[in-house]
Amino acid sequence: MLKQRILTAVVLLALLLPALASTATWPFALLTLVLIGAAGWEWGRLNQWSAPAAVAGGVVLALACAASVGAADDLRLPAAVWGVVALLWVVGGALVLRGGVSSWPRVPRALRGVLGLLLLYAAWAAMVQAKSVGLNFLLSVFVLVWAADIAAYFGGRAFGRRKLAPGISPGKSWEGVFSGWLGVALLAALWLWVDRRFNVDSASVYSRLQQQGGTAWLVVGAWALAGLSVVGDLFESLVKRAAGAKDSSRLLPGHGGVLDRIDALLPVFPAAMALAAW
Repeated sequence: MLKQRILTAVVLLALLLPALASTATWPFALLTLVLIGAAGWEWGRLNQWSAPAAVAGGVVLALACAASVGAADDLRLPAAVWGVVALLWVVGGALVLRGGVSSWPRVPRALRGVLGLLLLYAAWAAMVQAKSVGLNFLLSVFVLVWAADIAAYFGGRAFGRRKLAPGISPGKSWEGVFSGWLGVALLAALWLWVDRRFNVDSASVYSRLQQQGGTAWLVVGAWALAGLSVVGDLFESLVKRAAGAKDSSRLLPGHGGVLDRIDALLPVFPAAMALAAW
């Protein structure tokens, strides 16, 4: 299993790094639309779509992304769009998680499917727009999610006592969440130092937040993004539990499916774009 995980990670990095290094946006957009299309297929399967319908959903999602890339060199959606998507994640995510695993199948299947595809498209569009802002900005959002997850994992293992959502993800604890927030705070301090000391291509999300409202706004914004990463993770776990699935698919050997790898990113990128345009 470990060998598979490492090999898959190496292949993904070999594809991702050239797309990130390119000054143009379209290589990153094309690579990520393939992954988002696969995630769309997984979403259909998790929500009991037939096999042809799930494939069609993934293809339509990928084509919608491709059409957006072709419409302009850089995909740019109005700031209000990101605010609406972020609000949907905050309110809708809270309602779904409060309802628990048993409530999800009661939502009409078509509504579940379409809503998921729209949220996947919004996350992809936000990632592409973040890349057009600058590589430093894009990476600062990616690493925020990864740092929060890693810190939460080790903090939860060391100190976890109070379960966060035992019916959805028994391994998560409030102590893990607090550890994730601490990890993000340390990361923000480090990234601000990098922004000041080195000639980066763009301001990071941390520098933008600090410029908007000082240190207090930086802390609130960074912790809000870290909190949304937990919402995204729990939301996908809830959907998998409702479907009786351990992984969203087996597309990525050793890692599960695409949704398993990007679930925490889905609410964070639209919210980061909304905060950056505040």
